[in-house]
Amino acid sequence: MICRHCGTEIADKAIVCFRCGTATSDPKVTPPSAAPRRSRVPAGLALVVVVIAALFMSQAAAGEAPRFVSWAVAGLAVIVLGWHLLRRR
Repeated sequence: MICRHCGTEIADKAIVCFRCGTATSDPKVTPPSAAPRRSRVPAGLALVVVVIAALFMSQAAAGEAPRFVSWAVAGLAVIVLGWHLLRRR
């Protein structure tokens, strides 16, 4: 038999070419296609919200920012993170 890729003479019962490694026949089973990748936008958004919440919390601890704003931002961060975790399932 002759290799269909490099033209080397190989044994009739060979599975692959010994010179180039090309298979002598087509695969009988095809692997399943990969699942489409999800967007990382919610995770990035959650990270931004958490950073903003941390900044507001540090200002609130120093008495510079109103506490209700800090708690609203922290609540938003928890909601976004919870939504992201629920979507992963």
